[in-house]
Amino acid sequence: MRTTGWVLFLGGLMSGLCAAVAQPSAPTDTTRVGAPTTAEAAPERLDRRGGVFRTTPLFYVVEEAATLHNHSGLNAPVTQLPMRTPVRRLACEADWCRVHTEGGTTGYVADTALSNVWVRVSKAKRRVYVYRGTELAHAFEADMAYNSFADKKRNGAEDRPDHWRTPEGAFYVVHKNPQSEFHRALVLNYPKVEDARRGLDAGLISRAQYEAIQQAQEEHRMPPMGTDLGGWIEIHGDGTGDATAWTQGCVAIRNTAMDVIWEQVRVGTPVLIE
Repeated sequence: MRTTGWVLFLGGLMSGLCAAVAQPSAPTDTTRVGAPTTAEAAPERLDRRGGVFRTTPLFYVVEEAATLHNHSGLNAPVTQLPMRTPVRRLACEADWCRVHTEGGTTGYVADTALSNVWVRVSKAKRRVYVYRGTELAHAFEADMAYNSFADKKRNGAEDRPDHWRTPEGAFYVVHKNPQSEFHRALVLNYPKVEDARRGLDAGLISRAQYEAIQQAQEEHRMPPMGTDLGGWIEIHGDGTGDATAWTQGCVAIRNTAMDVIWEQVRVGTPVLIE
């Protein structure tokens, strides 16, 4: 997916986020797995079609590519929408949703191919927030890395524990591991191309390693995890629930919280770490 589309998608979500997280009704019992609390309506844009305004919440394609059809059926394919393609969902009926792409194409995709769920990790507050658009659905206490304040620059080790850090920025879930040694794990797409470029300039990785990371990003695959940039950054279970700092770069939450997130997050789900 083009970078501009991804930036627009996150921008649309973040435009309403400040108001959402500022609401006093947001969940405060971060260890309780309860019903979601609405902080604000889902993000919307107003488009004019034939003189009529309609709301168009922002969604994105999850898992594998989705087929866009002229009509709500399997007999009129138009094009393929790659994973993580942002779309504006116009209306849904039965198992189909009418959507509008950033390229200006309108058509129908299966409703199961779309999601507006995303995750925000606050390193400062040591919490994981799950949103549907800008509606705050869940908030959980989270354990962070040994160095929970700095951005990740390279892999950590016993002789450099300061580099056990959680990277900051916009990521997505590139793999779901149901058999993690830490209960369950959502693997993030770190390192990204910008990390590889920085690592190449700093002499941490080779040109071949840079190109491998670049190709993995273009193909929505897991990037090489064994370079000096580090890898295997996950949101996983076996957290203490006490917001401690013990991981080597991952974000750890209680298993009950992980089970809740697991059911809502899919490959392609955005994760914003700040």
